[in-house]
Amino acid sequence: MRVPLGVIGIIYEARPNVTADAAGLCIKSGNAAILRGGSEAIECNRVLAELVHEGLRAAGLPEAAVQVVATTDRAAVGELITMKDYVDVIVPRGGKGLIERISNEARIPVIKHLDGNCHVYVDESADLDKAERILENSKTQRLGTCNTAESLLVARSIAATALPPLAAMLTSKGIEIRGCAETQALVANAKPASEEDYYTEYLAAIISVKVVADVDEAIEHINKYSSQHTEAIVTENYTNARQFLREVDSSSVIVNASTRFADGFEYGLGAEIGISTDKLHARGPVGLDGLTSLKYIVLGDGQVRA
Repeated sequence: MRVPLGVIGIIYEARPNVTADAAGLCIKSGNAAILRGGSEAIECNRVLAELVHEGLRAAGLPEAAVQVVATTDRAAVGELITMKDYVDVIVPRGGKGLIERISNEARIPVIKHLDGNCHVYVDESADLDKAERILENSKTQRLGTCNTAESLLVARSIAATALPPLAAMLTSKGIEIRGCAETQALVANAKPASEEDYYTEYLAAIISVKVVADVDEAIEHINKYSSQHTEAIVTENYTNARQFLREVDSSSVIVNASTRFADGFEYGLGAEIGISTDKLHARGPVGLDGLTSLKYIVLGDGQVRA
């Protein structure tokens, strides 16, 4: 039987839509919610809380099922994440600094993701028209989301053919290219990439690029530098696609489609509380299932174990 986790504390920054999404998901999954939004939207959050309470009353549910922390004092966060007798799970949504703080200080289990350092790998057998469409959408549709591509990998055997037009498309969209020595030799305006660049979630008009030997090196690079969020391969080779799916250790792994599809709504989950890069208890977009756990139900009629 699916059962609620209990009381979920959700700590987030500016976006007040999280107030409505989180309240709805927690109520629908049978959980209570304590919501602590950022100071930027405190008045909006208070109004949304009043509307949620109005809806709870109309449904015959207790208003306390959804509570919004009214203060913007940072000390309230420190208090909330240590209330292990009252709160069952903490879900932080926001920048890396917030999530690292919550992860380090919480005395309650945390469902989180840190960076969204996502990759697109263009394999030696890729359809280059597909590759350009996928890369364009993955990187340029929205720069500030966690499923935006931050790094491009290209197989060495096709780099001379594939990389210049891909780079030209990125440049035409205002994207700065930071690449390895082979990339710089093929792309005149590419700047040198540092080791740190390959670890970086830019959330900006910048992409790191590396030429790799083959799918094996691409997988090795991704598993070293990625944040285990979302990675895509562009390939017409079924064996390489299956290897990529099997060996890349990220919460979403995609063949011949944009990294931007890594999303609860796009996966058919409805709204999401966030995207988890943890391996326990939930991984990937966290919808209603991720806000529940299991208990085993046994129905007997007097049976005993011998």
